Amino acid sequence: MVINFHKVNFSCRKLVKKIYNVAMFVTKNYSVDAIIELSFVSAEEIRKCNLQYRNVDKVTDVLSFPLLNIKYPEKLEDYKSECEPDGTLRLGDIIICKERAKAQAKEYGHSYKRELSFLALHGLLHLLGYDHIETEDEKVMNETCEKILQSLNIKRGKNV
Repeated sequence: MVINFHKVNFSCRKLVKKIYNVAMFVTKNYSVDAIIELSFVSAEEIRKCNLQYRNVDKVTDVLSFPLLNIKYPEKLEDYKSECEPDGTLRLGDIIICKERAKAQAKEYGHSYKRELSFLALHGLLHLLGYDHIETEDEKVMNETCEKILQSLNIKRGKNV
């Protein structure tokens, strides 16, 4: 997997790479070389994106922009015909608001690392076709997210 980072510091890059590698294995999407764009932005930048692309004029924590119309339980392997000539598959963009992540970590009583991990993973799962509009889909997405984070010992709670 290739992750093109924008405005993301080294320690966060390391963390996200580890999470995404585990996520690709757990979701059985490791057979295709995927490319993702991941950006950290300010509250004002994500508010503008939210307004432009979702017509919602407010700050949010994470936005995902899939390039493929994958629907869970489909796998990336089902989209090999969409691969670039070099065999890579562009999944899309994920934008995370650091300010919102910090505020939510405090609000939920856990670390910034945990919140950032959750948001990065949440964004990736959307690119992989997971959703949370319907109750059952939300359950699958949340269980997958928790399974991945728990396997990396990234837990909810204080000082985690």
